[in-house]
Amino acid sequence: MKAVLVLFDSLNRHALSCYGGPAHTPNFARLAARGTTFDTHYVGSLPCLPARRDIQTGRLNFLHRGWGPLEPFDHSLADILRSAGTYTHLITDHYHYFEDGGAGFHGRYSSWEFIRGQEKDKWQPTLGFDAGPHAQRFHPLQHDFSPDINSKLPYFANREFLEASGTFPMEQCFAAANRFVDDHHARDDWFLHLECFDPHEPFFAPERFLADKPAALGGKIFDWPSYGRLGDVDPALLAQLRARYTALVEACDHYLGTLIDTFDRLDLWRDTWLVLSTDHGLLLGEKEFLGKNRPPFYNEVAQIPLLVVPPRGTGPAGQRIDALTQTIDLMPTFLDVFGVARPPEVTGESLAPLARGDVMRTSRSGCIYGQFGAAINYTDGRYTYFLYPREPFEQDLVQYTLMPMHMRTYFEAREFDGARKVDALPFTRGFPLWRLPIAKDAPANMTRRYPLLDAHTALFDVTADPAQQAPLDDAAVEVRIRRAIVALLEANDAPPEVFVRYGLDGLRAAA
Repeated sequence: MKAVLVLFDSLNRHALSCYGGPAHTPNFARLAARGTTFDTHYVGSLPCLPARRDIQTGRLNFLHRGWGPLEPFDHSLADILRSAGTYTHLITDHYHYFEDGGAGFHGRYSSWEFIRGQEKDKWQPTLGFDAGPHAQRFHPLQHDFSPDINSKLPYFANREFLEASGTFPMEQCFAAANRFVDDHHARDDWFLHLECFDPHEPFFAPERFLADKPAALGGKIFDWPSYGRLGDVDPALLAQLRARYTALVEACDHYLGTLIDTFDRLDLWRDTWLVLSTDHGLLLGEKEFLGKNRPPFYNEVAQIPLLVVPPRGTGPAGQRIDALTQTIDLMPTFLDVFGVARPPEVTGESLAPLARGDVMRTSRSGCIYGQFGAAINYTDGRYTYFLYPREPFEQDLVQYTLMPMHMRTYFEAREFDGARKVDALPFTRGFPLWRLPIAKDAPANMTRRYPLLDAHTALFDVTADPAQQAPLDDAAVEVRIRRAIVALLEANDAPPEVFVRYGLDGLRAAA
């Protein structure tokens, strides 16, 4: 068996033509026509690295800790497959894997390629960098040329080099994937993980994808929104931002087409699985918000694309599935594909039976998703529910980890105030953990970097109100959902304080 996972970052399903979106994406549609389009697929943990830990482990990250590396006790998809005799290869330009908070992921693969230059990748030197021309070229809303570790300065240096060289990281990613497939298509038992940072912001697309988008051209470039309220982003700027995002999605489609062409040329469809998804979407002005992390996780962020193509003849072409599925299902799906037993702590479900046409093979009636410290969000496919903790949000917020790292830094000494070692949790294979109360004044703490906005518990009927614009007042539905959340928290080994933070301890005791 062979399999390819194509993972984009911040790919909004509402943009894709196969989901009824406005972008010109014929190659996503080509893929959908060959296999199964999952219509009710949701995120698990957010944002980037928490989602990737979900993908690797088949478990939710956000109930126990925030952004961070793989843990020593984690059963990693790449490592399990490699240990079982399947060759695993990672091709990525997602630079977060190579920061402090991404440790351990790429090292589990048999081999890996890292393509440089995306966003704040510390690639091109910024010593003595002249930001003056960029201050003239880019809109003041994204002027951030400081030497601070979190500034946007590396982007401007990287972009200057990439524009001069005429190469783009996503183009290089797909070229490397096509080479790998060309070189190894006659061999069995390999898993290729192709992961592109695009269409994550900044929305830096090759000029040819902007040519037919007048809203993206003219004036100063605005391609990198700050997360939060729409605020002073005027309609013309918002139109430019959306046009640049659409151009980048269409670039993703173009390069995806090169991989599909390679599958066609080599007829890999006969014996190779191809799965495509993303970690999350994003908001581009909907509900008066931009980005993710700070706003509520409306479906523009939480309901994501998933396309699965099994080998020819093993599943129907062009089917659509409305079964409720989730990011944590990818790991057990690939284990199923390669005939490898899944570890007992995995809570995701294999989607292989659904892709093969067994539409009754799903047992999920609801799922929870979210970001560490923010709302616990729930959906059953009809309703979505945002359950926020009591304020202040940092109160009783605790991380459980053996890898105390933030995105770009280690934990500070102050973040160990009140720390204690605790016994193994049910999924940690005998490893004890550090129990670390959140230090709300620690600069790298993401609950401080991304304060919550519009943080009000809310219920929506997405069948009647797909845009989630009219919150419901239905006490009976809300109680039913809270009970379902309690059951899912228990199934995912949530720590006791989680039930208290979200006002669920009474329901838990009653159960």
